[in-house]
Amino acid sequence: MVALDKLEKDLQQGNLKSLYLLYGEEHYLIDTCLKKIRKLFGECIKGINYIAIDETNYKEMIQDIETPAFGYPKKLIVARNTGIFKKEGKRKNSDISEFREKLYKYLEENWKTLSADVVLVFIEEDVDKQNLYKWIDSSGEVCQINFQKAIQLEARLVNICNMYQVKIDKQTIQYFLECCGTNMEDLINEIRKLIEYVGTGGTIKKEMIDLLSIKKLESVIFDLTDSLGRRNLKQALVVYRNLIYQKEPVQKILITLYNHFKKLYLTLVAVNLKKDVATSLNLKPNQVFLVNKYKMQAKYFTGKELKGILSELNNLDYKSKQGLIDIQIGLETVLCEYCS
Repeated sequence: MVALDKLEKDLQQGNLKSLYLLYGEEHYLIDTCLKKIRKLFGECIKGINYIAIDETNYKEMIQDIETPAFGYPKKLIVARNTGIFKKEGKRKNSDISEFREKLYKYLEENWKTLSADVVLVFIEEDVDKQNLYKWIDSSGEVCQINFQKAIQLEARLVNICNMYQVKIDKQTIQYFLECCGTNMEDLINEIRKLIEYVGTGGTIKKEMIDLLSIKKLESVIFDLTDSLGRRNLKQALVVYRNLIYQKEPVQKILITLYNHFKKLYLTLVAVNLKKDVATSLNLKPNQVFLVNKYKMQAKYFTGKELKGILSELNNLDYKSKQGLIDIQIGLETVLCEYCS
């Protein structure tokens, strides 16, 4: 298995292999690697020297590999989310497992000849390490591309800023992640917006992020909870009403707020029991940097207060679905009652 940074470096240097398996959660980085592969491959004419395969036509893969790329030296075949790397595939029958074994034997026996004519790329979300996987790992490049940790995200964003000769310090880049989340595509779009705003030689500052960036709902909920924790009802209502003004679905606000207070309660319990907070909250590697924020906010509340808020939000959800109360007014009431 090859590390992501090694794969990216190889592609950046123009080293195109004939066989790849890219899998994992981070679709943006997987797609970025695929774009680099296609760029290195050159002109792609669909149906001639470029074939796209998915779960609907995966059985045609061997035939597609064998068919010459008329007028072109090589053929690029991209097989995305076929399910052939899972034990049962997406359909619980033997079709996929039978084809997987057939494909494995075919490639194992013929790859020395085929590799001169084909670039074969498999893209999956998840895989089982069976014969086909093991063969690709020994004959080509296998790369697992999962969500990046905060430190990796920071490094990527700083690198983009450096490319445009724009400065951003560590505290600001951390605040940027807190505001804009950890989705790579969203982060790239938002950082480019800020880079364009400050221009070459400029410096991205916290107030610019507040002014220009689209904050994730989860980040806004952190702001709202900060205001509640400080008993600043006026500011809490401003944050809440801004969400309504921005047409954020009120049911989504309720669910996100409930989940946030549940995490604060679990944080409080974990801290008191000296348990690992990230594990208790089941945070993914790209979310671990939020642990300190959860700890800081949990200090604003007692366990009894958090259980009370969760109960109120749960009751509001039930009553609103029964038509007994308007959910928007109900949420404001919960906020007011806590700060009273």
